[in-house]
Amino acid sequence: MTTDPTLSQDVRLIDAVDNKVSNVRTRQLDISFNELADMYTTGELVIQPEYQRLFRWTPGAQSRFIETLILELPIPPIFLMEVEENVFELIDGLQRISSYLNFRGLLPPKEGAEKGPLRLEDCDIVTELNDHTYDTLPAALSRRLKRNFIRAEILRKESDRRLRYYMFKRLNSGGESLEAQEIRNCTIRLLSADFNDTIIRLSKTPSFRYCTGTVAEGQREKRYDQELVLRFFAFLHWGGRYRHEVGDFLTDYMEAASGLVPDGDVNPFTPETAEPIFLRTFEVLAAAGGACAAELGQRIFGSVDSKQNIRGQFAVYHFEGLALGIQPILGELDPQNSNQMERLGRLIAEIKKSPGMRSLTGGGKNTAQAYRQRIDYFSEKLSAILQ
Repeated sequence: MTTDPTLSQDVRLIDAVDNKVSNVRTRQLDISFNELADMYTTGELVIQPEYQRLFRWTPGAQSRFIETLILELPIPPIFLMEVEENVFELIDGLQRISSYLNFRGLLPPKEGAEKGPLRLEDCDIVTELNDHTYDTLPAALSRRLKRNFIRAEILRKESDRRLRYYMFKRLNSGGESLEAQEIRNCTIRLLSADFNDTIIRLSKTPSFRYCTGTVAEGQREKRYDQELVLRFFAFLHWGGRYRHEVGDFLTDYMEAASGLVPDGDVNPFTPETAEPIFLRTFEVLAAAGGACAAELGQRIFGSVDSKQNIRGQFAVYHFEGLALGIQPILGELDPQNSNQMERLGRLIAEIKKSPGMRSLTGGGKNTAQAYRQRIDYFSEKLSAILQ
């Protein structure tokens, strides 16, 4: 009797799927909004700071959600992760839960309630609700609001952490209001917060903040400065793997550095060796920029206009070229040597303005070939400081 090979493959595939399914433990729970508010105030419902800073719904959008609850219209479920016994972290549903908490006056001032509890506006079904606060609602409506239920999909703490991560990575990647780094920051915590916390901490170091001083405040709010730290390490350690799509490349590196290592690989990030390189790199660049403050200063990563002026507009290609191109000679540079730093600053300004650099930047220059050409170009030109 012969065995059908196709049948054997099917069985193995089904077994593989069933094995993963068995590692994800979930349950559903209907929770009243009043209970959610109580859980939030007692610490049983955790909203990580990285999530809270993403609370962006306008007062009008928040108000219409409250109107939806009062009218008892259907709402989608929220997703919670059990972090310890009966303590849950909100993963998906931030805007809805935060809107309710804001209406109840429970959000801290810095998390969306700068002007006090939400006052309803732009309600378009029951316009009579506009201008009401929670305290001015009739008791019957406030009770209806508190007793309204929402379905919570709960991922139990016993679930495999890698499957938790993949699940919520897919869940959050559809959020139109989130930038790529914000999504990475949120979802990577399901795998391991250590690397993400390191990225955040290094983004606040004085020399890095000085060098990236031209990054717009709006970009910082969307964690672009943290993405730059991630970009530095990703290209430093995995530059040879870069092909084209930067976003996917950065996410792949962050996953590996957080413990989700591809088969046959090792974790590319070791804090003991990586952090000193980062700190030294930006100490040197900050010193060089400061030594030529009139031309560079905090514009050390600035773009160059047609009149050869270094502008205050941050240019990521200059960031990559300088931060990575300086690595071969980093050990020969001393940020405390003012003469050397002044010469380095003048050299950097010359490189930024050179025709060769202009040919390696601009639209369509995010290919792997152009990236390597930029790094090689900066490395070759910067080595002149040692002559």
